[in-house]
Amino acid sequence: MSFRLGFHASSAGTLEKTAEFVAGLGGNTFQIFSSSPRMWHAPPPDRTQALLLERARTKLDLFPLVIHANYLINLCSADSGIRAKSISAFRGEIERALVIGAEYLVVHPGSSKDLAIEDAIKLGVEGLIEAAKDKASNRLKILLENTAGQGAAVGCKLEELAALKQGSQDNVAIPIGYCLDTCHLFAAGFPIHEADGLAATLAHVEQLLGLENVPVIHTNDSKPAFGSRVDRHDNIGKGQITIEAFDRIINEPRLRDKAFILETPSEDGGHARDMAALRNLRRPG
Repeated sequence: MSFRLGFHASSAGTLEKTAEFVAGLGGNTFQIFSSSPRMWHAPPPDRTQALLLERARTKLDLFPLVIHANYLINLCSADSGIRAKSISAFRGEIERALVIGAEYLVVHPGSSKDLAIEDAIKLGVEGLIEAAKDKASNRLKILLENTAGQGAAVGCKLEELAALKQGSQDNVAIPIGYCLDTCHLFAAGFPIHEADGLAATLAHVEQLLGLENVPVIHTNDSKPAFGSRVDRHDNIGKGQITIEAFDRIINEPRLRDKAFILETPSEDGGHARDMAALRNLRRPG
């Protein structure tokens, strides 16, 4: 498989033009929001636009397509009103992803504020099951993303992600996997900036999640220091993780078939520079 590298692209125009924009910058995979990331409700996608997107992706070899769910969604919330809106919003995300034809739908688990982590995970499991009720797909996969651990965010420990999948998968007819974010791992205290630390982290991932269940890697440098539990992305080689660490990540044999998606600052051509930097690091094999 070819090296799959892309970025989170604005979908302010048509879906077809978004695909063309990504390909124009050299991407062969990409991520979008299916609606505003800070609004609870969204209209259904235009099916004609979805068809045009599918044709453009085939023509331009843009695979996979990743949709990132709304930032407001908190399936683990102790607030019944927020949780109800979160379930409805995530169901809408699933419905739009199915129409658009995305391969992956990434979601942050939510926050355990005012709850023991076990209770928050139980609510998250119930929320996933309810949101996906009567929905099925062999193409789409829901990906639970690890978090930096800021505040009461669920998912900075891989055990929490594993518990969410294990508790819900038997009652959800859409496969569930994981998306790992390099900035989040680093901020949460996984020493991926060191050779031995990357090896230990991947062994931990393999044991708890299974690397085969991690098709997408959000590839972001980190502005804050290691273990800060603060989620602030930086451009590749400009932050604390170091370009040497990204060299190891990009060329790690067990990660070579993953889709690497940048969520780095895009100002002044940031995405183009970051993709060029990663492509220059990638070695044949």
